[in-house]
Amino acid sequence: MPDSPAASTPYEVLGVAATVGDDELRRAYRRRLRATHPDVGGNAVEFQAVQTAWERIGTPQSRAAYDGHRFAEADQHPTRTAGPGSASGSARAAGGASGRSTPSSGPKARMHGHPGGIARQHYLTLIREWSGRGTTLDDPYAPQLIRSAPREIRHTLAKALAEESTAQLISSLGIGYTAWHDVAAGPRGHKLDHVVLGPAGLFAILSEDWGGPVELKRGELVGESLEGAEPIHDFEDAARAFSRELRVKFTALVIVLPDAALSEVFTLPARGRRPILLVVPRSRLVGLLREGMPGMSRGSFEKVFELRSTLQNGVRLLD
Repeated sequence: MPDSPAASTPYEVLGVAATVGDDELRRAYRRRLRATHPDVGGNAVEFQAVQTAWERIGTPQSRAAYDGHRFAEADQHPTRTAGPGSASGSARAAGGASGRSTPSSGPKARMHGHPGGIARQHYLTLIREWSGRGTTLDDPYAPQLIRSAPREIRHTLAKALAEESTAQLISSLGIGYTAWHDVAAGPRGHKLDHVVLGPAGLFAILSEDWGGPVELKRGELVGESLEGAEPIHDFEDAARAFSRELRVKFTALVIVLPDAALSEVFTLPARGRRPILLVVPRSRLVGLLREGMPGMSRGSFEKVFELRSTLQNGVRLLD
């Protein structure tokens, strides 16, 4: 996923600093190529990543082009055009980040809150702190700055873009849907990225982009880019806290990832009071929210209306 801010840079793949000279870069490439070659016990995926990294920065021309490239998503500056609490402004801007075109005509879903707002604020705080006190950043989204930042900071920006992308898709569902973004969940500071109510039910959604592929093992998502995180556990805690506070029950918990991050849809069956949990590629989200899941009962109009009233009176949006 080369366009994700959270993805490993070619320099990280080769194990060198972005300021390294061309000769040292070439030596690092050869070392990594030997170490990852499948014929000597290396990993085929890592071997391919090394080759791809070299293709992107292996010559002075390609390296200069890479170093000067601007992230198309970050350069949208969506939060600069949307006022506080405006979901529609950031959702429209997120269309560029998602790479999809959504029709601008027709009724939109009811949207509340500011998708990606908390994550973007966090990114701006982190990037300014990392750059150094007293340093003036003319453009906190400059490509060289983003690429040189630690992965934790880049992931924060990637998450903001992921939330904005999801909001763009949700907004296209129509007036039968209502969505709340950056929702407080319980008294311990938990957050739900999106809460969506529609004819197919009530969904809690986590939008993520870790910059690499993930797998489901023993009920948790794992991958090199997660570095020991437990996203499913944390997501379930937040959804549980929200359900207790508002006395509502989710139809499903949904984790949305870039298409390239998943080889298949992952499903954890409902267990006890925990609803079914699905990990889906972004391209499958709209269909899931419209059609639900096989065998899942759709709520009646009266039930949806009652839930909407409960949510409108009880949802707390984070600033």
